[in-house]
Amino acid sequence: MFRPSPDHLEAVTRWFEDNFRSRGELGASVSIWQSGVEILSLAHGHADRSQSRPWTTETLAPVWSATKGAAAVCALMAMEEASLPIDALVSEIWPEFASGGKENLSFAHLFSHTAGLCALDERVSILNYEAVIKALEHQQPLWEPGVKQGYHARTFGFLMDEIVRRVIGADSLGEYFREAIGCPLGLDFWIGLPSAQHSRVATIYPGKISIADGDRPFLKAFSTSGSLTQRTFSSPLGLNAVQDFNQPETWQRGFASMGGVGSASGLGKFYAMLAQDGVWGGRQIVPSAVVRRLSRTLSEQEDLVLCAPIAFGAGVMKDPLQTGPELPPGKLRRHYGPSLQAFGHPGAGGCLAFADPENQISFAYTMNQMETGALPGPKSIGLIDRLYGLES
Repeated sequence: MFRPSPDHLEAVTRWFEDNFRSRGELGASVSIWQSGVEILSLAHGHADRSQSRPWTTETLAPVWSATKGAAAVCALMAMEEASLPIDALVSEIWPEFASGGKENLSFAHLFSHTAGLCALDERVSILNYEAVIKALEHQQPLWEPGVKQGYHARTFGFLMDEIVRRVIGADSLGEYFREAIGCPLGLDFWIGLPSAQHSRVATIYPGKISIADGDRPFLKAFSTSGSLTQRTFSSPLGLNAVQDFNQPETWQRGFASMGGVGSASGLGKFYAMLAQDGVWGGRQIVPSAVVRRLSRTLSEQEDLVLCAPIAFGAGVMKDPLQTGPELPPGKLRRHYGPSLQAFGHPGAGGCLAFADPENQISFAYTMNQMETGALPGPKSIGLIDRLYGLES
């Protein structure tokens, strides 16, 4: 098992500090765990541009799509409890879902972003949960499920939430997450932030530059009227401005696709538990079968929405592999470290978290100065490379 040395952790610290000097960081935290112990916790900067609040290890931040990993785990746990296999039809627990030509659509299609439900034809508000669910029931897949892959940026959370509600009978996925995972672990992370925690949340700011070299095709598609990418990121309607995620009402609503709020340490601890096969303090918090689902690749294609090669486990991202006879075996990129078992999820603007079960390592990075693009950039990737001693 790989163990980061003091030199590795010192290199991570130097890169983190340089993010503030030369990469435009405002406020940020990094949390790294191994074998259930936090081995590095860094925090620096400011929670707002006026510099009226220092950024500390206790600072909370919206993490956007980094919420999806926790949402997927909740849905998988609900299915495991009900003995529902991932290749079962969604209509078994959600009969209304079968309309619109979705009678053969499986849970695996939802978790792998191959369902063709990334954009809705009906114009419904993201604030109206019931209307979004009805629109998903009516929606015809945009392609034959399983044949193509397109990141379900917003609809994914509603699909996961409805699975939990129908299988477990919970009021919401966020409440189930708190009961089944958040409270047992004492997590400083919520999907539906209680009002008592609001004063700890940093103000986030929109980015102006791309964070990843390969983001140009995505940014072009995102700014093209009527493109699948643009439709996906604006469907359901509403909450399209960064400022919307500085509002307490948004934090409280618990959007399972993008509404998580927490500290880097809280998010890192969640993935630290997964890196230990779902065990924490001698207790099986998440079933081993669920963790195996996360590590196993379900789909790996050129993603129609993100406009890049993307690999998905069950609701989490993995690094795609290099293909072609002229290429050596290995990863096409290392957003989640060198291990082929690693999985996690980025969030808009650059936040990132993952688990590496092979080495029982987890990593989480949160910040408030966002940058544009869909995939992580140098600020976080540089940290990961130095953690594993992979820097060139």
